Amino acid sequence: MQLYVRLKTLKDTMNNFIEELRWRGMVQDMTPELEEHLNKGITSAYLGFDPTADSLHIGHLVGVMTLLHFQRSGHKPIALVGGATGMIGDPSFKSAERNLLDKETLDSNIAGIQKQLGKFLNFADDKANRAELVNNYDWMAEFSFLEFIRDVGKHITVNYMMAKDSVKRRLEEGNGLSFTEFTYQLIQGYDFYHLWKNKNCTMQLGGSDQWGNIVTGTELIRRKEGGSAYALTVPLITKADGSKFGKTEGGSVWLDPDKTSPYAFYQFWLNVSDEDASKYIRIFTTLDKETIEKLEKDHAEAPHLRILQKEIAKEITIMVHSEKEYEMAVKASSILFGKSSTEDLAALDERTFLQVFEGVDQVELTMEAYKETTGILDLLGDKGQGVIFNSKGEARKMIQGGGVSINKNKLSDPQATTEGLELLQGKYLLVQKGKKNYFIIKIIN
Repeated sequence: MQLYVRLKTLKDTMNNFIEELRWRGMVQDMTPELEEHLNKGITSAYLGFDPTADSLHIGHLVGVMTLLHFQRSGHKPIALVGGATGMIGDPSFKSAERNLLDKETLDSNIAGIQKQLGKFLNFADDKANRAELVNNYDWMAEFSFLEFIRDVGKHITVNYMMAKDSVKRRLEEGNGLSFTEFTYQLIQGYDFYHLWKNKNCTMQLGGSDQWGNIVTGTELIRRKEGGSAYALTVPLITKADGSKFGKTEGGSVWLDPDKTSPYAFYQFWLNVSDEDASKYIRIFTTLDKETIEKLEKDHAEAPHLRILQKEIAKEITIMVHSEKEYEMAVKASSILFGKSSTEDLAALDERTFLQVFEGVDQVELTMEAYKETTGILDLLGDKGQGVIFNSKGEARKMIQGGGVSINKNKLSDPQATTEGLELLQGKYLLVQKGKKNYFIIKIIN
């Protein structure tokens, strides 16, 4: 009886994969009979990542979350990194051909991507649905051109390939299409065939712009083997104003903390619109439907508190980085936008400190000049080089009015000395003038 209940529960969980994606708004297209196929038991699905950089960015997260839900539902996810296709570049809805990458660069990029995927997918447990990472270079490297056109090319007609929207749009609106790029859908189709043949992978996942490439794979499997294969795509994410998701003035928002700091990552999600927040919390978190609907209700009652944005930022920052990085990002945010203490400021690492105060005017002093400075007025006036205050008199007047702080400690005595000031990270003093004006004094050797 217990075994029956366990199996029944597992089967019910599997049945919920499509429904889970549906209520989250993560289904664009899927092939017929896919749900019936998933109901039969554990199956494998793969999703490809183009290793054009050594880090994923948040545009990849929709696909990563799809794999995550697939594994949580009891199925086996396969992450394919395109070591071979990365040397070509997918032309889908691109206006120009990408630069080709050498193998050494690709291998480095793949290692970075694999490390990041490990934060979302379970590659470790010895279970039937353990996640697996594969590289199509492993089966494409020794595949000769003559073998490829004989064993793959003859099964897919040029008319079939030309009919794909991604190809037609590139030919009509772009700068032409090289033969190298034209073959991309055949290579991706062969990837699906190879995994279907060798790893019992019956399903491919991807963004809606990949539909043409994916169904080329299902068609190749049908024509070569008479087999059945399935496809599911998720919508391409845009912002409520129609602009591209995942882009800021500084460029892409990366998962690598060296490319996008955890603080900047956290801020991106904290600043999304209310309309986007309701969509993103479904797509980019694992919170259940009941919890999300409760958060939406609370947000609607007090939108100024930005409850949805804070919860999204918390969930995703912890998932991508860590709870420690999330807590530091919250502290960093409170320094600019709320009440904070000297201890909060001192707790920031140098990277986060500089990120928070990016663009703030700086004054540089040698350590020798700093040690020779005895009074606060001298530090803020003369040594401030006219950047912070125009004169000691101006500094004195504002200190007396309670409008100046150093390292979040409000100054009250214009005649105070610099003794006792502690340098942040051993080299910075943060000066606040009024409510919103910040300056950094950097001590250099």
